[in-house]
Amino acid sequence: MRESQDNFQGWMTEPTRLSAGAEKTQKKENVTIQLMKHEKEVDVPSDELVSASTAADQKEQATLEIKDCVHRGTGRPVKRDMIKSLVTDQDASRNCELYLPVSSNCSAMVSSEDSEEDMYRDAEEIEREKMLLCEKSSSECNKLSVAPEIDVMEYCRKEWRGNTPVAKRMKKGYEAVAQKFASIRRVRGDNYCALRATLFQALSQATQLPSWLQSEDFAALPENLLSKYDWIKQWQLKEKPGRKMGEISDEIKEYLMLLRTKWKNISEIKDPTEKQEACDKVFKNEQEEYSLYEALKFLMLNTAIKLYNDDKNGRRVPVFSWLLFARDTSSNPCQLMHNHLNHIGHSGGLEQVEMFLLAYALQYTIQVYRLYKYSTDEFITLYPSDPEEDWPVVTLITEDDRHYNIPVRMCQETIL
Repeated sequence: MRESQDNFQGWMTEPTRLSAGAEKTQKKENVTIQLMKHEKEVDVPSDELVSASTAADQKEQATLEIKDCVHRGTGRPVKRDMIKSLVTDQDASRNCELYLPVSSNCSAMVSSEDSEEDMYRDAEEIEREKMLLCEKSSSECNKLSVAPEIDVMEYCRKEWRGNTPVAKRMKKGYEAVAQKFASIRRVRGDNYCALRATLFQALSQATQLPSWLQSEDFAALPENLLSKYDWIKQWQLKEKPGRKMGEISDEIKEYLMLLRTKWKNISEIKDPTEKQEACDKVFKNEQEEYSLYEALKFLMLNTAIKLYNDDKNGRRVPVFSWLLFARDTSSNPCQLMHNHLNHIGHSGGLEQVEMFLLAYALQYTIQVYRLYKYSTDEFITLYPSDPEEDWPVVTLITEDDRHYNIPVRMCQETIL
């Protein structure tokens, strides 16, 4: 096991560095291009990326070594929007770095401006340009990662204009969704979309704090687990590789407390409009948003450990638990963390069996309209398939089991 842990430490990535041009005009153009590139990467729908992937894959395989960017052990390919963010040098491409915050872009570009003395502008002009650059980047950071709602069928017409068999099936699927929901909200596709969509729905519908969030042991969860399982110290916090055991415990505790606070505050809001505004605000704050996802991932690990131990001790466990640990890449919780949970949001999203794990971790039923399964028994899938009666229900939409969007404004009550 120790050897396995050592091997995984080498998978961490370093932030991509941005180069500065030698000429003044070239520097300005580079700054503009970087900002435009980031804006496109954040907002490009996953559907457009998928439709463009056939021709682009062949070209990028030679320069980016996509084979090395496949999810270790599972064979899950890096998504198209993430591949675009990679630099072209061989070492960086092997690292498979998937996300570069705008704040990093801002600081990198400002530092590049500082690295060379500008002989043609005074200090005030240079400082004003820096401030404008950072303000523009900050506004990008505050963009809502769940887009405003749009009519379901209007969204369908924009996304699926052809008459291919696939397009016809998708249209039929959206028509079925429109019978229950009036609108849809597109979710940013950055390998966190399943966590983002589920948490957004849970918070926007929250009327009380779940019992597991009220537990006295909730705050001590990271410390308790780390005291029992030394391998958890290799948990990969977003863009914070090489953390010490104590630091990881404190940081995850902070994330869990943030989740409890946000959930409590939003659940206490009675007015629907105010509740939605408060929920939207959470998903405009990039730092808080990704901290919440780390909390969810850690709760998934905690649930997996419980299920694994229950099964080993002869207790009854749900069927998905057998499937979860039947995979070669996750035969135990340690492998699950190394090969799957650590990669969520980086080089891959949630697989189907991990959607069950998320549902059990939150004690929510996740109902998903799987549009490509229209006219089959799997068109509406429940995670778990035999939900507890008292678990709240959140509803998502997917076209491919990889990217998830959110249906809103229910037309009539959904009966499970």
